[in-house]
Amino acid sequence: MSKETFDATRFNQSKNKPFEEVLEANLSRRSIIKGGVGISAMTAFGAFGLAGCNSSSSGNSVKAASGAASAVLNFESIPGSLTDAVAIPPGYTAQVLVPWGTPLNAQGNDWKDDGSNTGTDQLNALGMHHDGMHFFPLNDSSTDGLLCINHEYIDLSALHPNGPTVENGVRTIVDEVRKEINAHGVSVVRIQLSDNQWQLVDNDPLNRRYTGATVMDLSGPIAHTSLAVTRFSPDGSQARGTLNNCGNGYTPWGTYLTCEENWPGYFVNAGVRTQEQDRIGVDDENTRYLWETLAGDAEERLDEFARFNVKPTGSSAMDDYRNEANGHGYIVEIDPYTQNSRAKKRTALGRFRHEGCTFGKLEAGKPVVFYSGHDSRFEYLYKFESAVVWDPADANPSNRLAIGDKYMDDGILYVARFNEDSSGTWLPLTLDSTTVSGGTLADSFSSLADIILNTAGAADLVGATPMDRPEWCTVDPYTGSVYLTLTNNTRRTDETNPANPRLNNKFGHVIRWDEGEMATEFTWDIFVFGSPANGDSDTNRSSLTELNQFASPDGLAFDPRGILWIQTDNGADEVEEYTNDQMLAVVPSKLTDENGNQATIGADNQAELKRFFVGPNGCEVTGFTISPDYKSLFVNIQHPGNWPYSHNAAEATPAGMTVRPRAATVVIRREDGGEIGV
Repeated sequence: MSKETFDATRFNQSKNKPFEEVLEANLSRRSIIKGGVGISAMTAFGAFGLAGCNSSSSGNSVKAASGAASAVLNFESIPGSLTDAVAIPPGYTAQVLVPWGTPLNAQGNDWKDDGSNTGTDQLNALGMHHDGMHFFPLNDSSTDGLLCINHEYIDLSALHPNGPTVENGVRTIVDEVRKEINAHGVSVVRIQLSDNQWQLVDNDPLNRRYTGATVMDLSGPIAHTSLAVTRFSPDGSQARGTLNNCGNGYTPWGTYLTCEENWPGYFVNAGVRTQEQDRIGVDDENTRYLWETLAGDAEERLDEFARFNVKPTGSSAMDDYRNEANGHGYIVEIDPYTQNSRAKKRTALGRFRHEGCTFGKLEAGKPVVFYSGHDSRFEYLYKFESAVVWDPADANPSNRLAIGDKYMDDGILYVARFNEDSSGTWLPLTLDSTTVSGGTLADSFSSLADIILNTAGAADLVGATPMDRPEWCTVDPYTGSVYLTLTNNTRRTDETNPANPRLNNKFGHVIRWDEGEMATEFTWDIFVFGSPANGDSDTNRSSLTELNQFASPDGLAFDPRGILWIQTDNGADEVEEYTNDQMLAVVPSKLTDENGNQATIGADNQAELKRFFVGPNGCEVTGFTISPDYKSLFVNIQHPGNWPYSHNAAEATPAGMTVRPRAATVVIRREDGGEIGV
């Protein structure tokens, strides 16, 4: 999630028990069982992450590891950095690859450092503010593949020579707005390694863009319903564009998942907002970039700007764009391997501000599970379970999107409740689900499509646990445990719960859970708390030091070797004064307690968490993928302040020099050609 975000704090008006309140009750319960050990004494133990305090009769909160990774981190934790360059361990290199504006083919106009590229140029070039991404090998190669990259939002001052042209609150230049819309979305680019340098393959037929205007198919409960009907799509089968693409995922059958996060701010309803528009945050005054103010311009084509105003103006939905926003807020599936493939919005996985999407550990004969967080303060964690069970033969299909239809269009969407005894409950979002008031969701919704449209509102009613900004999820390939970043929540001022235990949570934490025997059951603990090294015992509950202190965990990914990579979007001065945003690494499955259960980060093992990478000034470190041979690690730099200066990402911009900032992918390799991190 970028530092430039919409106000997402006012939308959850439910009275659900917040995570910190659950946590305090959890701790109180444990103190009674353990003979009066209070919270102050427990936090002084260092390894506070709840799993280390589980000798109560409720059992262990996280099961014993079913296997341990063989990977051993073979680098020293690097110091923090405050420069216009990336920092990496000795023996590594860092290359700038496909920065914003890089043309997709040799016929495209080169990026111009004065910001004068046109909207058409931008349509055929890498978008702005790289975020989540994934590498898809071609022919099982580790040196030739497709890189799918999200583009979350735009920096208007950098995108245009002198910022946007606005007169009296109205946009006046059509090409500026088209350029902005085209800078959003997803890039698919073919890249190859040659002479130890990665490069874009010009003119490859698979190079393409999905933008804020690209036509996409709707699938699942919302598709072909009256809720999706617009003047552009009278049968409710299509949506235009994908916006604010932040976190990502991929599927076992070889497709890319891009997640629509802060999309509500692109739409406005100056009339009477619907219940779901009010809950999710559609504004009643104007949009973030004022695209809708160009509606009716002589150059407008197919209502390309009018569609962002969702106020009803016609006699029916076929006469206006009252339902345009209903086509946004989903997980979008893209087949990177198929030229001109139409993207699909998988509505069954819920409609909210998605931040990442990851599938659970696959088992033949069991459903496929996907997890996704709603990245806003006091929002929820969701799970989708397919109606059909996994068939390993589907890993190599002839039609990938058809397999997506099979596993992602029909199933049950759940929302998480974290209980005080380190157990958890997945609450189904179906018409017959019981609400906290004693009724069912059928009392408030007429169909599953209605529930999906207002997923967060349905989650309010069943009693989900409000969290501290749930962001990226990832699954340990050895244990099957699922990890989730909770970035921060400085508006948590009066109540806490077990899963979100700190008031004024400036530093965030990483939570972990294991699924139970039943689809509705799980157990959980807190793996690590963000903190400055000099934080007090309540703040620095994981005993972090200068060599691994961090704040605001955001991006999160396991590689297949069992290494967990944690990326940050700093929001705390206490850490920002020491280092820019960073990426740390740890091998969780190798951390166990005396009983063989998975351990949390604490005083005895905190040195296993190591700082591997630091980004340039002003940036967010985000997006992660690695080549199949583990010799090339790809990470994105979003909204840098004064970078990049050269193709060497570790070369600082000279003092006194100003460059037009460009988000870019950084490729990290070892000088000796070995595997990254080990």
